[in-house]
Amino acid sequence: MCAMTLGRICVKTRGRDKGKKCIIVSVIDDNYILVTGPKSLTGVRRRKVNVSHLRPLEKNIKIRRNSTDETVTSALTRAKLEEFMRSRE
Repeated sequence: MCAMTLGRICVKTRGRDKGKKCIIVSVIDDNYILVTGPKSLTGVRRRKVNVSHLRPLEKNIKIRRNSTDETVTSALTRAKLEEFMRSRE
């Protein structure tokens, strides 16, 4: 299983965004992390999420801690992962 690290792409397993992909923007503590879709790309808004509600994927992008949605979108564009992020699990 992949570690919950900065820039890791995950799939939400519970809640209104179930099945949508998101990216870890910041690790808050052992139980919570901050994720973003970004909303304009996947529909997942920036929010604090319980780690148990995510399934990490193998893919990872290089971003700084607390990056803005624009920075995350440009990193996804550079990594050619936009279409991958739009698809649902």
